[in-house]
Amino acid sequence: MTNSVAGEELKAFIERIERLEEEKAALAGDLRDVYSEAKANGFDTKIMRKIVSLRRKDHAERQEEEAIMELYLAALGMQG
Repeated sequence: MTNSVAGEELKAFIERIERLEEEKAALAGDLRDVYSEAKANGFDTKIMRKIVSLRRKDHAERQEEEAIMELYLAALGMQG
């Protein structure tokens, strides 16, 4: 009986994961569509992706990354 219960529980988890994977694939397609539409309207999608990434971070994290970037650029003689 234990194997039967564990098997049913496992099956339920697997089915939930499969549904979520399908939703994830659909969302990824939607994101591609939005970026394609933005590109067709003249926007630089590479920059848009960077902005989206930056907006996910809090202010302190962005400041820290910018400071490290400036330090590295200066060390490479790339700072204007």
